[in-house]
Amino acid sequence: MNHDHHDILGMRVDATSYEDAVHRALDWARRMKSRYICAANVHMVMEAYDSRDFLRAVNCADLVTPDGMPLVWGLRLLGVRRQERVCGPHLTLHLLDRAAQEGIPVGFYGGGPEVLDKLVRVARGRFPGIRIAYAYSPPFRPMTREEDATVVEEINASGVRILFVALGCPKQEQWMHHHKDRLQAVQIGVGAAFDFIAGTKRQAPSWMMHIGLEWLFRLMTEPRRLAGRYVRHNPRFLFLFAGQLLRARHK
Repeated sequence: MNHDHHDILGMRVDATSYEDAVHRALDWARRMKSRYICAANVHMVMEAYDSRDFLRAVNCADLVTPDGMPLVWGLRLLGVRRQERVCGPHLTLHLLDRAAQEGIPVGFYGGGPEVLDKLVRVARGRFPGIRIAYAYSPPFRPMTREEDATVVEEINASGVRILFVALGCPKQEQWMHHHKDRLQAVQIGVGAAFDFIAGTKRQAPSWMMHIGLEWLFRLMTEPRRLAGRYVRHNPRFLFLFAGQLLRARHK
């Protein structure tokens, strides 16, 4: 990798910006390169900390953006002074806009059927001329090898150059890792972006996102699904990253 990056608890996070990430993704898409991008937050760091296989999936990505504010602050503490947040949903909108302008075919993989239908309608209304060449809501169960081969064939045949993948962490990062070099597209793991853009879930107000409280907003809106994750991961992250900073300063 030729761009600046740092390890946060062993997981790579790149010093980047929306402009840089969009430029890279579009360049790869135009040249029909098989690449994948992860949008990282504390949940992803801790999943990677707990699983060597998942750590490999993220660290093999072509770009890992700091999606959560704790990772932005982490990069700043590690020396990237002007690091900004590059979150999956906003990166999705930037790329849809540019793809519509340039006629680059895009695709959506993930989300429930109703969310996907709304997403396609919203994207076509919001980005005139957008070429949506593929949209598929996969089953929640693991797919058979034959089903997966069919999906790969259909995506490549569609001509998609940018594929937005919304399966949730850690599933989407593992899926992209396993499909690199099989798909002639730039894959981008975008988490809850399909729901936010389709309007089926509310996104945190910008002021909460800016001060790192998006997790609290999401916890209030989906307490059952997210409480266990935040209670388990957030305190451990703070403790372990504080240890990383102390060790770095005593070298």
